[in-house]
Order: sequence, then structure tokens, then C-alpha cells
Amino acid sequence: MKRRKFFQAISYGAAGLALNTSCKQNLNKPETASLTNSLSTEVPAYRNTIVSSFPDRKTKSANDTLVIGLIGAGGWGTHIIIQAAGLSENIRVKYVCDVDDTRGGHAIEELGKLQGFKPLSVRDMRKVFEDKEVDGVIIATPEHWHGLATVWACQAGKDVYVEKCISHSIYEGQKMIEAAMKYERIVQCGTLNRSADYAITARDYIRSGELGDVVTVSAIELTDGPVPFNEKENSATPDTIDWDMWLGPAPKVPYNVSRNKSWQYYWDYAGGYAFGQGVIHQVDMLRLALDNPDFPKSVYCTGGRYLFKDSRDIPDYQIATFDFGNFVMTLQGGEFTRYLSKTSEEIRYGKKFPRWQQNATKIEIYGTKRMMYLGVMGGGWQVFDKDEMLVASDKGIYPLNAHLKNFFGCMRSRNQPNGNIIEGHKSAALIHLANLSYRSGKKQLLFSPETESILNDNTAIALAQPHYRSGFEIRKEI
Repeated sequence: MKRRKFFQAISYGAAGLALNTSCKQNLNKPETASLTNSLSTEVPAYRNTIVSSFPDRKTKSANDTLVIGLIGAGGWGTHIIIQAAGLSENIRVKYVCDVDDTRGGHAIEELGKLQGFKPLSVRDMRKVFEDKEVDGVIIATPEHWHGLATVWACQAGKDVYVEKCISHSIYEGQKMIEAAMKYERIVQCGTLNRSADYAITARDYIRSGELGDVVTVSAIELTDGPVPFNEKENSATPDTIDWDMWLGPAPKVPYNVSRNKSWQYYWDYAGGYAFGQGVIHQVDMLRLALDNPDFPKSVYCTGGRYLFKDSRDIPDYQIATFDFGNFVMTLQGGEFTRYLSKTSEEIRYGKKFPRWQQNATKIEIYGTKRMMYLGVMGGGWQVFDKDEMLVASDKGIYPLNAHLKNFFGCMRSRNQPNGNIIEGHKSAALIHLANLSYRSGKKQLLFSPETESILNDNTAIALAQPHYRSGFEIRKEI
């Protein structure tokens, strides 16, 4: 079954939050400013701005070249821009932008071979946004930059492909939606399983009732490890990096190579390695298979640093439980399972299914009749009855190219993309909720369905306040 090309109506009848996972900082610092109140009594403004497509007058044909810039030229940014340039989608990469001069060289060399000329190398993303020839950008920075970079890009009239986890707080997700709608910009989230055809057939199978009533579901990211970590001492900032720009919205701190190269292990820059950078893919695909449920009624998250007593902010294992009213969802993330592995390249691009019992990145959906295993990145799905009887299945391939093609197609058509910012926001919210529960003392948190507010914990409410350095704010009015 082919991917549907229209944008599904969005319902916001369930509970949500205004949270933040980046608040390990002194809230009284003069360089920071609280920009929102998590106890707001108003319905979030973005809900009244959502449209399914933008005006036809802005469409482009396949003969029109799309001019693209890359923001963030690390390993994944380099990979994705090279993949995009090789798709024969009539795009031209004009910029490779990174605050670190040691990054981006490989991308520039490879792009030069693919398109016959080398893109320009710049440090400051604002130079890319200022170029009126640029139609869109791919944002592959550390997570703490995703929200602001997306808002700036939309304000500058650029379409956006933003990597996961797409935001650093619920507030940021809300403002990203507002910016996309106000400035009529396409925003595709890097949750690429939204473009896997077999995710749609999984949803349709569940809709058919063949699983029965879905009672509980689980998303798992238990990768191999354990991974040791030794934080380096602060040092002088290398001449090759604009450290102030790298920090951007985050608190001002001295240069530290561990923060620079291992940013996933700090709350200031990420929602955790296993949750924000890992299980978000499974969460988003699971939500799609379940017909995109809205926010949960409550969340409880526990875990800890069990394997290494080091200086990392984040736990090496987390498990979160969400109450959606008519079913329960659990998330697990960690780096300690030498005996589990991610889906192999052979499976991602072939016809074989994963060995589910030792797959590190699986989704489990339990109904009253049968159960389903669902695999990200080309894993496909299989449904089993008792006695391990296989009753249904579908297989696909790694969906990155399909997701990029969908983005470029929507840049031309002005229709909302498969991984639209609305669903990206709701999926990212689950990561933020879990982390806030964990960071507020492993407490169950209750939420308001209308105002996306925390109802029952002052510590969580304090952590929920977004704080940005002066000059790097995402303001209430965008």
C-alpha cells in the first residue's frame, strides 16, 4: 500500500505539557530569561494555526531547481546531504554550514563531485538564511539548536528538514509549529519511518481489528554497550570553532571537548542518548501505527546510572510508562546489551525480518487477539498468534531516501509532508515528558489536556521553564 499523500486532521483532546529538558542551569543568571509560564490557562496558540497545505501560488515544478543549505556538518549531516544530492530530485546544495571548521570538508568534496561545483563553507547559519536564493535547509545540529534554527529558517522564508529529536522542550515544539504556519513553510521532521510504506500497512492492519483491542504497547532502544565515559577538563577554545555560537541558546560555559563531541550525554544539549537520539524513532513510528494518538494523561519515568559512576547527566537506562486512557505505552532506552543489536543492513535493504527476541530497536503491540512486532528502518512487521503462529506480515526497506524525496516533493507542492511538524511535536513531547518525570525525582506527573500544563509537581514546573541566553531566545511572539 502506498503512502497517503494528504495531511490527516489533528485532534488535541488528550493531555499535554509545557516542559523542558535543558534546565540544568542557574535560573537566576542575568544572561537567561524565562519566556513562558507552564501554568498558562490558555490553549496553546499553535492549535488554531494548522493548515493542510499552503497557497498554490508558491508551488514549484520538477523543472525548478531547489537550492539547499546544510546546517550542521557532523557525521549524520554529511551523510544526509550526500544522500539528498544523489537522489536526482533537481536540487543544488549551495552551502555547508558548521561552527567547527574541522567539519564539513568531506561533504564539500563529495558534493563537488556530485553536482560539478563545491558548496560554500560558512560558520554562521544566519548567512545561509539571509541568502534569498536558498529555498530550504537541512538542520543536523546538536538538539539544543533545532528549535531556534527552525524558527529562524521559517522567518527567513526557508523550508526545513530538521533532525530528531526535533525540539528541546514542549514550548519549542509549539513555537516551531507557529513559525511553520505563520510563514507558510514546509517542515519535515527527521523521523524518517513516517515515509515507510509498511508503517501504513501496519496501521491499517491494526485498524482492521485483527489484533483485537490494543491494551499495551512498547518502544525499545536497548543498544550494545556498556559505553564508558571520561569527561575531559575545560580548556582553551580552539581557533577552529566558534564556541559561543555552538552553545547558542544553552548556558555559557568554558570550552570542553567532552561537551563538544559527546553533547548527547548532557541535558543542556539533548534529551539523552537512548531516548532523545534513539527511541524517538520507535516512538514516532508506534504513534503512526496507532493512528497518531495525542498527549498522554500521565507519565512516570525511572532509571539511573547503574553501570558507571561517572559525570554524565543522563541515565544509562530509563523506562517510562504513559497512560493514554484506553491503553498504556512504555519506552525503554539504554546502552548495556552486548547481546542485542540494531537491524542489520541485510535486513534494512532485503527481504528478511529481524530476529525479534534479540533486536535492540523493536516495537511491540499487544492486542486482545494477537500481537505485532514492528521494526524501524526497514524491519517490517509480523503478527503472531499463540504457539508462535505467524498470521500476517509486511516488509519494506530503509526509508531515508523516500523521506527526503517526500520533503523535496512537498517543497514543490506546498502540501504538508509525511513527517510534519505537528506529529513531530507530539512524538518529541513523549521524550520530554519522560525526562521531566525522571529529573523531577522519578515522580508521576499529571497534565492538563487543554493547556499543556503540569498539574501536580513544583519541581517539574520549575524545570519546565525555557531559559535562553540573550540573543538566542525563542520568543513568545515569532
